[in-house]
Amino acid sequence: MGRKPEGKAEKAFKKIGKKIDELLADLKEAGSHAEEEYADRIDELKGSGEKLKEEFSNFKDKHQDRIDEVEANLKKAGEDLKNAFSSAFKKDK
Repeated sequence: MGRKPEGKAEKAFKKIGKKIDELLADLKEAGSHAEEEYADRIDELKGSGEKLKEEFSNFKDKHQDRIDEVEANLKKAGEDLKNAFSSAFKKDK
């Protein structure tokens, strides 16, 4: 089976990573004083982001069977809803 589409959490992690990279670039432009001042905080943020990614990954791995079940049920409910609307609004011939 192919790779599943990227979820909201994964997109959020990527966005946070990009923001941290942008902040680092801005700090380099601001000079060495600012870079030294914020280096510890940036390292802390990176560590927190990695920890959050790991915890989310562990959660997904631990509960994958439930996640798959919910996903399947949501897909079925969507199809049932689509069929119900199709039936309700079907043009009489």
